[in-house]
Amino acid sequence: MSETVILRCVLDASVGIKLFVEEEFSDKVQKIFAFLAEDPQAEIHVPDLFYIECANILLKYTKRYKRPLEDSLADLEDLNKLALQSTSTANLIEDALRLAKQKDLTAYDACYAVLAQKLKLPLITADIPLANAIDWAIWIGDLEI
Repeated sequence: MSETVILRCVLDASVGIKLFVEEEFSDKVQKIFAFLAEDPQAEIHVPDLFYIECANILLKYTKRYKRPLEDSLADLEDLNKLALQSTSTANLIEDALRLAKQKDLTAYDACYAVLAQKLKLPLITADIPLANAIDWAIWIGDLEI
């Protein structure tokens, strides 16, 4: 089943990183972030761990694929300039732990799910098992833009 574009959502790092590295569905992610830049009512929410998770993914690209460190550093600088609404994981961890146990998720993934649940917004993810585990999650492949 396809979904229509959401201008208010929570994004996880599996989606956000596609803005910086060419992966499947990077074109959709470019469009999502274009909405953020163009529409003052658009809101993309992330837990603060989003930033370190993106940095870790960029590090993997640097190590595995010999991506220049300077490119990854420039991407992190651009990431910090995005108009993302960040929430401290300190406000999410207890509920995230409960949800992680209940749904057999990592605590990291559960933070995104709990944030989306608290904000009553969909979670957009490129992680199929996460999308299948959480009723309010949308797999990026099902998102129509």
